[in-house]
Amino acid sequence: MLLGGQLRRLRESRGISPKDAGEAIRASASKISRLELGRVGFKKRDVADLLTLYGVIAAEEREPLLELAERANRPGWWQSYSDILPPWFEVYIGLEEAASALRVHETRFVPELLQTEEYARAALGLGHPMASATEIERRVNVLMRRQRILRRADPPLLWALVDEAALRRPIADREVMRAQLAALLDAVRAQDVTLQIVPQARSAMAAMAGPFSLLRFAEASLPDIVYMEQLTSALYLDKQADLSVYKRHLDRMSVNASPPAATGDLLAALLDGLH
Repeated sequence: MLLGGQLRRLRESRGISPKDAGEAIRASASKISRLELGRVGFKKRDVADLLTLYGVIAAEEREPLLELAERANRPGWWQSYSDILPPWFEVYIGLEEAASALRVHETRFVPELLQTEEYARAALGLGHPMASATEIERRVNVLMRRQRILRRADPPLLWALVDEAALRRPIADREVMRAQLAALLDAVRAQDVTLQIVPQARSAMAAMAGPFSLLRFAEASLPDIVYMEQLTSALYLDKQADLSVYKRHLDRMSVNASPPAATGDLLAALLDGLH
């Protein structure tokens, strides 16, 4: 999806039609469309030919995109869970693994990458009420595996804006909630993440937008992506007009929220309230 979007922007900036681009790689205009939407795999040779057609000649511009083509074709660990994960969510896991920074806006639950195993089990049970205990455990395994990105040698920067109501929402018993808040407090004190809490008195703006994530990538040529999950699908936005709206919202919410330096005290107060 990232590579396809970049190829689309390069093609459009050069005024080249999908038909002419397709002819350059011995393919149809419809295949170019599928490539640009990230719906089919990439041949490195085709990407190289398209980059040449689009005037991307310098090695420092070509190599990151050719490397991305190779990465896009590698099977991900999450593919072994394809029986329980919809294709649109498998796409997100791949983007999450590739991201260098994530800005998360959460109004419902503790952000997934910061959930404890027990909290995640309760949240997933609520989200999938018809799932068997075995399926829920597999979904918990997926989430725990996703969280490894925060412990790798080059973890992405994680900046989460969380509605205070999401932290107070009792989705599990008191001990699970206490353990979850304690885990958040440990993460903040260790400076592993930036967490801002939106006080309930100022949460109306947060409720208007709902939860979403903005992902940023190390390759300068790649655009940010906004991800919004729905009950049966997801939206992926990468057009500048859309990105500007969501970035402005994140900036407004960051100002509206309590400062990061206050998060530890706020979490400690919430913990005290669960005695």
